[in-house]
Amino acid sequence: MTDISHAAGHTPAEEIKKIQDERLKEVSFVTKIMRRPELGALAGLILVTIFFISTADPSMFSLAGVMNILSPASQLGILAIAAALLMIGGEFDLSIGSMIAFSGLVFGSFLVLTGWPLLLAIAATFIVAALLGGLNGQLVIRTKLPSFIVTLAFLFILRGLSLVGLKWATGGSTQMRGIGDSAGEGIIREIFSGNALEGLFSWLATHDIIAKFPNGTPTVTGVPVSIVWFILFAIVATWLLLRTRLGNWIFAVGGDANAARNSGVPVDRVKTGLFMLTACAATLVAVLTVLDAGSTDSRRGFQKEFEAIIAAVIGGCLLTGGYGSAIGAFFGAIIFGMVSIGLTYTRFDSDWFQVFLGAMLLLAVLFNNFIRKKVTGER
Repeated sequence: MTDISHAAGHTPAEEIKKIQDERLKEVSFVTKIMRRPELGALAGLILVTIFFISTADPSMFSLAGVMNILSPASQLGILAIAAALLMIGGEFDLSIGSMIAFSGLVFGSFLVLTGWPLLLAIAATFIVAALLGGLNGQLVIRTKLPSFIVTLAFLFILRGLSLVGLKWATGGSTQMRGIGDSAGEGIIREIFSGNALEGLFSWLATHDIIAKFPNGTPTVTGVPVSIVWFILFAIVATWLLLRTRLGNWIFAVGGDANAARNSGVPVDRVKTGLFMLTACAATLVAVLTVLDAGSTDSRRGFQKEFEAIIAAVIGGCLLTGGYGSAIGAFFGAIIFGMVSIGLTYTRFDSDWFQVFLGAMLLLAVLFNNFIRKKVTGER
């Protein structure tokens, strides 16, 4: 039988070269953009913004209104970005909401009961959280149980420990007070609570660039530090995913763990590290919120695990792993904050929030799947 390649006038070497050339073929800028997982979240953010511009009170988009939106979005966003990295790595962590409550208990206990300095209490709390995150990861790896089951168990374990621990520490109450007083003042407190750039906002008010009260005080005194942490975390996570070897490993582990292991990727270490990251992200949110409130309670972080996963999915992460974006989770969290706070600026009942969010989640997933299949030719 005549070889097909020879019959077509091509040698096998020429055929191989042709295949290589196809792989190296330049694609258009539009195609590159459409391949990005955060496209759906960005489109959703634009649509939601247009909706609220059309229906909400104009004060929603004032400086004060934007800060009101970004404050809850930033806390959720820190969780969502960490959850997105873990989902790209092919796993879930349903315990991060309960980890917020448990870390709040640990942090408060170090400050109030032991009298440790703020920096030492924060460091020790992060160590405890990292160890628990590592335990989650090792249980998933060694038992080969789905991470959904393992972390669902820890959701209840940590929530129960938070409730029992607070009752023990406070003599029966489910809330621990006095944390703000025990934390004291200083640069460490300013890094984790209050507002940043207060001097800049005061200067802007003095020069009538932003709104101010009759006494000259700016109506917005600064940027909540949680927003600063949120932006920094998004930048670092995006750089990590797109510019480092570890980022390539995360995508490889989530895409095909066996193939990644055969290629020399330390799959178990990557997954364990990602579980530790989600636990530490929850701890960061706990420290930020506990210091701002001056207290902690057993309900802190309730259902945040689901909200974080929703934001990550809206941001383009696949439930099957190997695909997603940190900046997409960033946009997803902002959508969440805009919808949750924005409805209070409209005539709509704020109870429509969950309906709106569920519809946005479904549309984002359908949109991302449609675009990906069109661009990649999947079926």
